[in-house]
Formats: sequence, structure tokens, C-alpha cells
Amino acid sequence: MIILEDRCSLAQDIDTAHQNGARLRLACGIAGINVRTLQRWKAHKGLAQGDGRPRALRATPSHALSADERAQLLSVANEPRFACVPPARIVPMLADEGVYLASVSSFARVLRAEGQNAHRGRAKAPKAVRPPTTHIASGPRQVWCWDMTYLPALVMGFWFHLYLILDLYSRKIVGWEVHDSDTADHAAHLVRRTALAEGIAALTVKPVLHGDNGSTLKATTVLSMLHWLGVKPSYSRPRVSDDNAYAESLFRTAKYRPEFPAQGFADLEAARAWAADFVHWYNVDHRHSGIQYVSPSQRHEGEDQAILAARHALYLQAREKNPARWSGDTRNWSPIGVVTLNPERDCVIKAHLGCNDIQRLAA
Repeated sequence: MIILEDRCSLAQDIDTAHQNGARLRLACGIAGINVRTLQRWKAHKGLAQGDGRPRALRATPSHALSADERAQLLSVANEPRFACVPPARIVPMLADEGVYLASVSSFARVLRAEGQNAHRGRAKAPKAVRPPTTHIASGPRQVWCWDMTYLPALVMGFWFHLYLILDLYSRKIVGWEVHDSDTADHAAHLVRRTALAEGIAALTVKPVLHGDNGSTLKATTVLSMLHWLGVKPSYSRPRVSDDNAYAESLFRTAKYRPEFPAQGFADLEAARAWAADFVHWYNVDHRHSGIQYVSPSQRHEGEDQAILAARHALYLQAREKNPARWSGDTRNWSPIGVVTLNPERDCVIKAHLGCNDIQRLAA
């Protein structure tokens, strides 16, 4: 779009060149416009009023949301259960209840018009991270990620220690503990308890356990327990802070939950009670964006395919009911395939799995 001052200047320069013998088409080409554009400017007051498109009154599309539909959408988005949930999660949660109001973009558009589309919660907008390299999971109990994070206490300088083990494929938290000290014995006990809970002894191929280079996770006590269980240890590369991105992302989610006490925990029991509530919410209620907005427990138990198929059927019914609101295919609810930890090039992953349906996933 060319502003009025630039239009007048270009038109004057072209007229001067044309009067001095230059061909009009070539003069317009050098100015970056064509002859038809110059003619339109002169014929429709384009050199007096400028571009009229920003001021144009456009008719409302016939398939746009009605006032009642917009009001219903706002009412649902402002329900207490959706108060800190973005449209990308509201729509799949409603779909699981058999309700379709509008697409994610329509939700966002209506909320933005009402000034309600700011980034919800305490977190800032996410930033892209550079992917490094390694493990591949095509099912649960194949690759685990684990790490430890600090939970603040009310007493300044005192911390509780939260240990978590995450299943890479399903994103389910399969093991967790909170202690008032960071020792290798706690980590070894967590690994043993998680292996028993997940039935690792019955598996032919044991899982890989990926962690950072922390001294606790590399201690001899922990390595001995992993060897006894048959679990293969894996560690981040030296001086690479994002080689364990899934575990770090999980800790970020935990600490930006509204229930997280910013002032700290009163005692160890309070920290454990919060951790138990968070793990239940994350595994059962949380709709994870990396696995098509199903819960980690649903994916861990293999229920995600039926849920996504039901969502797809609901979207087809919604399109048949009002086809004018759909310009193409419905939303893609295909189940997510393999998950890569620090993904390699697709050709390397295909050669490892012997398949061609590789999907690059976000943490």
C-alpha cells in the first residue's frame, strides 16, 4: 500500500519523465508500478484522497458468527474452568464433551475483539529453541526423561527437592517424589519404585532413562540400580542446556500453575500434597498440546486414537451442519506417531524405525 505523499511524488516524477520523451510504460516500471495503477489513481481521486481500502466498509460474511453465537462463545470462555485456558485447549475440551461452538481461530478472534486474548497465566509467550539430537519412542515405556528441581520453602535459602520421571511417548509422569535433601539414595529409590509400577521386569526391551549431568543422577548408587533393573542410562551433552527439554518444560508447566505458591511451601508435607495434586492434574486433566490435546494418561493407555476419531467425526458433523464456515478440510485430529528426544534429521529416524510416517513434535 503506497501512502498519499509517495503517490503524488511518483505520479509527478512519471509525468515529468513522460513529458521529456520517456515512454509511459517504462517510466512506470522504473517507479515500481504499472500504467493501469497510474490511470486508476488519476481516475478515482487516488492522488487526492489516497488509498481507500483502509476506510472501506465491507459487508459481514453470511456465515459469520451471529451476536447470540458470539455471546455464547464469550460465556463459555469466561467459565471458571476456562479462566486460565487458551482457545487452543478450550476447543478440544469442548469437543470431548460433544460440543462444537467455533474453531480455535474464531475463539481467538472473538476474545481479541473483547480484549480477552492476552497471554493467560503468569507465563510469557514461548520462544523457539534449537533442537539437538538422540532417542526415539514409538510407544510408552521406551524412553523416560527425569530431572530434579527445587521447590522454595517459606524460609529463605531452604528448598525442597522434586524428582520427576516422564514417559517421553505419552508425556505421563510415571514417577515422582519430594524430599528435603538431594541424595543419590532418593533418586535410586524413585527409579526402582517407578520400574515396579510400570512393570519393566516383564518387558523384553528395557527403557532408556535420559537425564542431565547432575551429580545425583550420575552417582554410583543410581547407576548400580539402573544396571540391576536393566535400564540404560543416557545423559545430556556437556554444556548443552536443552538436551533434556521435555523434563525442563514439565518443570516450567508446574511452576507456572496458578496453585503454585510463589512465596514457598510451609513444610515437606505441603510440598508433597501440592506435587500429588499437580501430578494428578497433569496426567488426567491436562490436555497436552504435543499429543493432540489428549491427556497423558489417555495416550499412555492407548485411548487417544478413539478420542481423536470421535473429535474428527464431530467436526465432520459440524461442517455438514454449516458448510459455509469451512473453506477446506476439517481440523487434523490424526494421532501423533513417534516422539523424538532432541530430533535427528528425518532420514536418520526413518532408517532407525524403517517407516515413512515420521512427525516432528514439539516439547
